[in-house]
Amino acid sequence: MCGIVGIVGQAPVAPLIVDALKRLEYRGYDSAGVATLDNGTLDRRRAEGKLVNLEKRLGEEPLGGLIGIGHTRWATHGVPNEANAHPHFAGDVAVVHNGIIENFAELRDQLRVEGADFASQTDTEVVAHLIARALKNGASPQEASFATLKQLRGAFALAIMFRGDENLIIGARNGPPLAVGHGDGEMYLGSDAIALAPFTDSITYLEDGDWVVLRRSGMEIFDMSGQPVERVRQQSSGASQMVDKGNYRHFMEKEIHEQPEVISHTLARYLDFAQGTVANFDLPFDFAKIERLAISACGTAYLAGLIGKYWLERYARLPVDIDIASEFRYREMPLPENSAALFISQSGETADTLASLRYCRGEGIPIAAIVNVRESTMARESDGIFPTLAGPEIGVASTKAFTCQLSVLAALTLKAARARGTITPDEEKAFVRQLAEAPRYVSQALKLSDGIEKVARELSHVRHVLYLGRDTNYPLALEGALKLKELSYIHAEGYAAGELKHGPIALIDEQMPVIVIAPHDRIFEKTVSNMQEVAARGGRIVLITDEKGAKNATLDTLETIVLPDVPEFVAPIVYALPIQMLAYHTAVLMGTDADQPRNLAKSVTVE
Repeated sequence: MCGIVGIVGQAPVAPLIVDALKRLEYRGYDSAGVATLDNGTLDRRRAEGKLVNLEKRLGEEPLGGLIGIGHTRWATHGVPNEANAHPHFAGDVAVVHNGIIENFAELRDQLRVEGADFASQTDTEVVAHLIARALKNGASPQEASFATLKQLRGAFALAIMFRGDENLIIGARNGPPLAVGHGDGEMYLGSDAIALAPFTDSITYLEDGDWVVLRRSGMEIFDMSGQPVERVRQQSSGASQMVDKGNYRHFMEKEIHEQPEVISHTLARYLDFAQGTVANFDLPFDFAKIERLAISACGTAYLAGLIGKYWLERYARLPVDIDIASEFRYREMPLPENSAALFISQSGETADTLASLRYCRGEGIPIAAIVNVRESTMARESDGIFPTLAGPEIGVASTKAFTCQLSVLAALTLKAARARGTITPDEEKAFVRQLAEAPRYVSQALKLSDGIEKVARELSHVRHVLYLGRDTNYPLALEGALKLKELSYIHAEGYAAGELKHGPIALIDEQMPVIVIAPHDRIFEKTVSNMQEVAARGGRIVLITDEKGAKNATLDTLETIVLPDVPEFVAPIVYALPIQMLAYHTAVLMGTDADQPRNLAKSVTVE
């Protein structure tokens, strides 16, 4: 996750910004930069790699100025080098940015026709040029920023500075978090309260669609219709905690809302959005030559792998064996030479998964791991690793780690399909474009929280729940049931919808909620038939679908949760959100500990 810091202060800000950026290092980054405005001069220092490199540059070439913006960057569009590092300049404008501008290519082409000269490969530079163009046409900085925001599509957080006004920073949030810090004659902007902790503990968190005008005397917040809005100012505990909950009640809630940002950064590591292709990254095996892939994991990571199996077999035509790691390690699975193994773990320390990895090591086949901790044992013992960029996940029940694992598996599926010749270049571009839009779809799903909380109130009064789904929605049904069990201690089971009449239908009565995950896809009608069976026996149906599905289901439901229309390939990533929120809200209503459920640990390091 990239990090943003901005200061409108009363002392030289460059060293203060670097210090604040250090507090964001836990988010991960591969380059950093600072820009300041000093007596009418807009200048910057940038460096590839860690902040120590930026500090060295600043030591050799100091920056003055009482106003500035800074950034730590995970590479998305463009390789991690100094030219692509933030801040980006265009005319009298400096910009730093988290997230992905989905329509940057069309905006860039339009700007180039008008004579704009781009100095980087990033999507961010488009924002700077759009604002600079509006300024040149006579708009004020505030007008230019607002006009530009309305042209952007995607998930993003921005901090913008202007030559000619040493008392102005404009920030904007549409997905990735952004907080305003209040000082005495000074104002601050940061990706979270941790960055701002040395300066202030008085914080206002922006909401999606907010943009803010910061001056030393205070701030004004507007929505995307240009109307002023009020947001709560509160005390932050950021100074005393490594990771702050912000304005969320629990870490789990915060981590659910971080997903648009972390998914975008994870996808950007493995996909070249500018070219519409899978990126060039190292593999410990050749997808074109292996005949089978063994996947093993535990818990939620296993369910991510199960979705990966559907993807790899359908799109890459690669047979996949998937096992729960605690079973894999003992069943002595035969592994021919032309196979490979893939292990999935958030911590990279899961005992059963690690034991399974070592079994495969003994069988002499190439091994890869999807992990969130690069320094973990599993990462060290694999031939190749595919890091997720979820950042620290404090809540025991996995949320953002799960969707980042799915993001990596989606990219690996395209990598495999291209290597095996099962998709055309045009199909590859279409799939990459679909994945690029996933963070925006996820942001839209987050806005359904109120309707999901209404369903949670019903679930908080029952003791048993069924989840149903077909195809990739079957693993999501398993994940939904797992989340509800973990957090609320309600007994829940997930089933393939077609298995309903092979046993579970005996449980259906007027008291039984049945949660059906069913986007309007090629097998939607089959799932509707299963819902009719539930309805005929008085079961209370909660349908999670899209607009077309809601219109065509033609039966009464306890509640229908309507998600945006999304392509089938990315649907599992988006549909993960409502089942996470449903479990979370149910736990909160029942008074259980959403962050640390009883009897559970974040990393299971024993058998």
